[in-house]
Amino acid sequence: MNILIKHFNTKHNTAPFSQIKLSDYLPAVKEGISETKKEIDEIVNNSDAPTFANTIEALEFSGTQLDRVTTIFFNLNSAETSEEMQKLAQEISPMLTELSNDITLNANLFQRIKAVYDQRESLNLTTEQATLLDKKYKGFSRNGALLAEDKKSRLREIDAELAKLKLTFGENVLAETNNYELHITNESDLKGLPEDTIETARSLAKSKDKEGWIFTLDVPSYSPFVTYADNRELRKEIAIAYGKKAFQSNEFDNQENVKKIVALRHERAQLLGYESHSHFVLEERMAQNPDKVKSFLNDLLGKAKPAAEREFSQLTAFAKKLDNLDQLEKWDGAYYSEKLKQELFNLDDEKLKPYFKLQNVQEGAFEVAKRLFGLTFTEVFDIDKYHEDVHTFEVNDANGNLVAIFYSDFFPRKGKRNGAWMTSFKPQYIKEGINERPHVSIVCNFTKPTETKPSLLTFNEVTTLFHEFGHALHGMLANTTYPSLSGTSVYWDFVELPSQVMENWCYEPEALAIFAKHYETGEIIPQEYVDKIKESASFLEGIATLRQLSFGLLDMEYHGKPVVVDNVKTFEKTAMEPTALYPDVAENCMSVSFSHIFQGGYSSGYYSYKWAEVLDADAFAYFQEKGIFNKEVAAKFKDNVLSQGGTEHPMTLYKKFRGQEPKPEALLKRAGLI
Repeated sequence: MNILIKHFNTKHNTAPFSQIKLSDYLPAVKEGISETKKEIDEIVNNSDAPTFANTIEALEFSGTQLDRVTTIFFNLNSAETSEEMQKLAQEISPMLTELSNDITLNANLFQRIKAVYDQRESLNLTTEQATLLDKKYKGFSRNGALLAEDKKSRLREIDAELAKLKLTFGENVLAETNNYELHITNESDLKGLPEDTIETARSLAKSKDKEGWIFTLDVPSYSPFVTYADNRELRKEIAIAYGKKAFQSNEFDNQENVKKIVALRHERAQLLGYESHSHFVLEERMAQNPDKVKSFLNDLLGKAKPAAEREFSQLTAFAKKLDNLDQLEKWDGAYYSEKLKQELFNLDDEKLKPYFKLQNVQEGAFEVAKRLFGLTFTEVFDIDKYHEDVHTFEVNDANGNLVAIFYSDFFPRKGKRNGAWMTSFKPQYIKEGINERPHVSIVCNFTKPTETKPSLLTFNEVTTLFHEFGHALHGMLANTTYPSLSGTSVYWDFVELPSQVMENWCYEPEALAIFAKHYETGEIIPQEYVDKIKESASFLEGIATLRQLSFGLLDMEYHGKPVVVDNVKTFEKTAMEPTALYPDVAENCMSVSFSHIFQGGYSSGYYSYKWAEVLDADAFAYFQEKGIFNKEVAAKFKDNVLSQGGTEHPMTLYKKFRGQEPKPEALLKRAGLI
C-alpha cells in the first residue's frame, strides 16, 4: 500500500517519513495530479452560475493531497537528497509545471473566475476573500490566461524548461560542493584554527579512512578556515575553490544554465506583455517596479560606499602593519577583519562560542517566543522524522491549545544543501470550521557536537538560528482561512521582516541573559562581552552592506531589462563594478552558484533583504521604545503581522502595527552609517 495516497493516520496528521519509500513518490504524484484534474473539471462543469464559493474557494482547496505529497518530496530533496531522488525530481518537476499550466491556461475555468471578479464590488466579501479573489484572478491573467493559443503553448514550453534548468542548477552546485576537499596532513598548516574546527576536520578525515584533517566547502568547515587559518596559500586555495563552484568547464558548469534561465525569463515576461522579468515580478511586490528597486539600492550604495571605502583602507593599513601585506585579496578579507575586530574589541568568536551552546540558544529562542507571544515548545518523541538529527516539538499557546508542530534540523550532511532555511510540511488554514494547524521546519548547517564538546555556535550562527526561527513564527502563528494566504505566503519583500526582526533580540542583554550561558560553568555571558557584541555589531558594516548591495544590483542587471548574456563572468564583473573593493579573481564567478536567484525564488527579489532591514530596524525601534518584551507591542506585531499572512497589502498590515510607514533612519543609525 502506498502510504502517500491516503490520509496520514499519524499523530496530528504529521508526515509518516519512516514509512515512505522512494518508489511511493511518483505514483502518489500521478494520483494527486489526476485527483486535482477531477476537482478542476467539477468546478468548470458546474451548471450553477459562478460564485465565490463554487469557483474561487473550490479552486483554493483543490489539489490539497498533491500539495502535501510534493511539499514532503521537495523539502527532503533539499534536506536529505540522493541521486535517485534528484532523478525523480527531474521527472516530477515538469509534470507539476504542466499541471499548473493546464489549470492556469484553462479558458473555461478562467471565464468562471473572471465572472466572479467582474462582480466583486457587489459580493460583500471580507478583506481576506477580496484578497484571495484578486490573487486568483491575477494568478491567471499574469500567467497567460489572456494569451492566444500559440502563445500559450510557447509559455508551457518555457515553464517546463525553466523548471528543469533550476533543478539542474542546484544539483550542479551541490555536486561541486561535495566534490572538493582540502586534505591537510601537515599539522603546521592548521596554525590559527580553533580547536573545535580542527577536531571536526579530524573526525571527517577519520570517517573517510584518511590520515590528517579534511576541510570542505560546507560553510561550517569553509568559514572558520578562511577566517582563522594563518596559512595564506591554503586560504587562497580553498577560497578559489569556493568561488569557482560550477565555473570549471566540466559537467557541472552552470554558465550555459545561467544564460538560458535569464533569456527564458525575459521571453516569458515579454510574452505576457511585460518589459522585463523584473517588471513582471515586482508588480506583486511592495517595491512595485525595477526603477524603484534600483533607486533604493543606489541610494543605500551612496550612503554606504564612503563608509565601506574608509573601512577597506583601515583594513588594508592593518594588514600592512601586521604582515607587511601590500594588497588585500578576497581570501584575506575574513582573516584580517577577524584580527582587527579582536584588536579593537578584544572579542572573537572563540571567546563567545562557549556561551552559545546550540541547545541553550534554541531554548533561548523558545523562551523569547514565550515572553512575547505566550508560546511553549515541548519536545516529543512520538512524531516521525526523516533523519536522526531532527528534533520534533509540539507548540502550544498560553491556554494549552496546539499552535503548530515544529521540526529542527541543524547539522550538515552529504544529502543536504548548504545554508539555512525555513519551510513547512503542512500549511495552516480553516476548513469546515476546523483550524488546521501548520507543521513548520527550520533547517541549518551548524557544527556538529564532537566527542568532547557540544555544538557551540558562532555569534553569526546564533543570529541565523533566530532569523530562521522568526520565519518559523510567521508560519506557526498563522491564522487565516485560506492556505495560499497563510503564514509566509506574503509579498516577497515583506517575508524577511519577521525573520530579521527576531535577530535583534540576540544583541539585547535582557535576552542574552536567558540563554548565553557558559556550557561548562553555567556562568551568564559577562556584560563586557554583551557591550562588545553591541559595539561590534556595526563593525565593517559598510563593507557588509556593499556586499549585499552587489548581489541585489547583479540580480537587477540580469532581470531588470531584457539582456543577452554573452559571457557570464564579464557580465557579472560589470554589474558589480560600483561595489567592488577587492581585486577580481579570474578563476571565480559568483553567478553560477547564486542559488537564491537561479534556483530559489529570489530572482528580482534579492534587494528584499535590505528592504526588510529598513522594516525590521523601524519595527524593533518600537519594541525598544516600549521594552523588548512589551506585551502590548508584541500583541500588535502578532495580530497585525505574524498571524495575518498575505490577507492584506503588507504596507497596510505594517501601518496597523506601527501606526506609520517605516523610515530608513533607524537602519542607517543601527548600521552606524549616519
